[in-house]
Amino acid sequence: MQDADPDVRVAVASAALLGESPMWHPQQQRLYYCDIPGRKLHRFDPATQALEHWDFDTEVASIAPMQGGALLLAARDGLWRFDPATGARTVLAEPPYEPSKERFNDGKCDPQGRFWVGTIYEPRDPPLASLHRYTAGKLQRMADGITVSNGLAWSPNGRTMYWSDTKAHTIYALDFDPASGELANRRVFASFPVKQAGQSLDAYGGRPDGAAVDAEGCYWSALFEGQRLLRLSPEGEVLREVRLPVRCATMPCFGGPHLKTIYITTARENRPAAELLEQPLAGCVLALDVDVPGLPANVFG
Repeated sequence: MQDADPDVRVAVASAALLGESPMWHPQQQRLYYCDIPGRKLHRFDPATQALEHWDFDTEVASIAPMQGGALLLAARDGLWRFDPATGARTVLAEPPYEPSKERFNDGKCDPQGRFWVGTIYEPRDPPLASLHRYTAGKLQRMADGITVSNGLAWSPNGRTMYWSDTKAHTIYALDFDPASGELANRRVFASFPVKQAGQSLDAYGGRPDGAAVDAEGCYWSALFEGQRLLRLSPEGEVLREVRLPVRCATMPCFGGPHLKTIYITTARENRPAAELLEQPLAGCVLALDVDVPGLPANVFG
């Protein structure tokens, strides 16, 4: 395995089991992220290095900012409004699936403030996961036919939505109607070779997990088990490969005062002991400074 990019540094040294869904809060200027199996929501302040967390009764998988400082949480038991200042939770929508086999996963708001969230079908076969849209108090199923929903992001003009199926090693692009929030023309944006039986992880490039888009319309994808972060052009061409010091990156997001820092969540859950010994930063949040800023997180509503 190649050495890690020297520009990659540790942002949060406290390790999560499965760090996911980082979100730079546009008003608070702090980084929120989930530890899904740890059932925690973290908040990190780079200015003070303060790290806080909230504990939950079930897995919280993704978050989005709401007006007034609250957060929209996507958890196994549904969608919730959560107030970090008081800890108060209010249910917004019940889960549209059987929670013993499925849960919400990656979720973000579109530029118009509608919340999109996919699911993960935990038995992994058949591909029964789906993508949902929450707006005006209604949760609607918008797409399906996948196993692990991930990689949600929008182009700078808001007319292309990206969506990946991690298990299928495929990132899709879809035409997106900003006014109606309707989807059309789902197509393969990028795909990656599936790991073969007996193949060494050192020879495996990984599968697309979470993602973020920058101001030039390039799509940054975390390759789970691939130990790398890729920057893809709007045409799907690999423009840059960033080698990471951990095997399992889960999702990037843009943060910092000028949105020129990429924060990358990572995982250590169920990893081999020898790998964790060699990669002590597994589960930590990494950071990388870049020249092209990202797009800010969209606020719900």
